[in-house]
Amino acid sequence: MDLAWMAWTTPTAIFFGCIASLILMMCIWEVFSPGGAPRDGLLGLHTTRGDRLFMSLVFNAFVALAWLALVPLTLYWVLPVCLAVAVLIFMFF
Repeated sequence: MDLAWMAWTTPTAIFFGCIASLILMMCIWEVFSPGGAPRDGLLGLHTTRGDRLFMSLVFNAFVALAWLALVPLTLYWVLPVCLAVAVLIFMFF
């Protein structure tokens, strides 16, 4: 299969590798600690670990897009911001 249409650069490979490893780590966590007891978050949503992972990935995509549009620095500088947002989502949602 010819994948030349996709820009498989090192950052792209790292990005997809990180998402794959996050999903794998969540699967392993679920095996060792099943259920993940749903919690009520700030917005009154009942969320599980998987829900919070999905919300953090989607929200961080918007954070990265806003960063690209508004900040002249490279995306490497938004990584700590994205990690902080993910931690906050896992703690409070």
